[in-house]
Amino acid sequence: MVNANDPARPQRRLFAFSIALAALAAGAGLAHVSSASAQPATRTLIVASTTSTVDTGLFHAILPQFRTDSGIEARVISQGTGQAIDTGRRGDADVVFVHARKAEEDFVASGMGVKRYAVMYNDFVIVGPRSDPAKIAGTRDAGAALRAILAAGAPFVSRGDRSGTHQAELALWSGASVDLAARRGPWYREVGQGMGATLNIAGALEAYALADRGTWIAFKNRGSLTLLTEGDRALFNQYGVILVNPAKHPHVRAQEGQAFIDWLIGPKGQKAIADFKIDGQQIFFPNADEPGA
Repeated sequence: MVNANDPARPQRRLFAFSIALAALAAGAGLAHVSSASAQPATRTLIVASTTSTVDTGLFHAILPQFRTDSGIEARVISQGTGQAIDTGRRGDADVVFVHARKAEEDFVASGMGVKRYAVMYNDFVIVGPRSDPAKIAGTRDAGAALRAILAAGAPFVSRGDRSGTHQAELALWSGASVDLAARRGPWYREVGQGMGATLNIAGALEAYALADRGTWIAFKNRGSLTLLTEGDRALFNQYGVILVNPAKHPHVRAQEGQAFIDWLIGPKGQKAIADFKIDGQQIFFPNADEPGA
């Protein structure tokens, strides 16, 4: 049970106490107002989520419907997956919604998360300058494309931020039998930035980069960048959602968090995800019912 008076609760949650005090003060000064006119307090939860769910506009599109259906307001912290999981580990969020399956499973196995649920997928793409010095345009083999970039000494911009995209990129280099620790040089640039900033830097440098397709479609400042490699099964990008364990952090809003998860993986949430499009293109594909997703 949540202890609303626990002084150890994270500071960010104290806004609810402030609101309560304000409501009491208002009630003292407006005693003549009928209690029937009082408005119920808004239920809230905090979601630590990967940047792609925000940068694409997905949350902007679906969260109002969730609020209408549930009466709960979801407030989002947009971070790379590694940072979002760290936020959940500290108890500074009620739910994490990310895309790095091993990290998600480790989070649950450590006891910090209750259960991982599959939600949706899209895929990664390799983008780069139209001049394409590595000659990877049309290549469906992501490993071959990365080896060609390395062989050409062409610039590659990495997020370098422990995000799901960064972790996927490192796995792709490893799968391509490239030892980055041994082969790094001026051609490989880790920027420690989100996807949009990474794409901006890649465009300025006429460099290659790995991006999730949704953010790429939503990205408007493409300059000379174009999509060059897609379609490899290794570029598949699955998203999962996890309730932060209230046994570890008693202040976690478990009821609201589970309601959000149930809505996401239920018919209404899955339809809202499928209906979200940019320029007529579906960005995410719901698969909560797919075994093993």
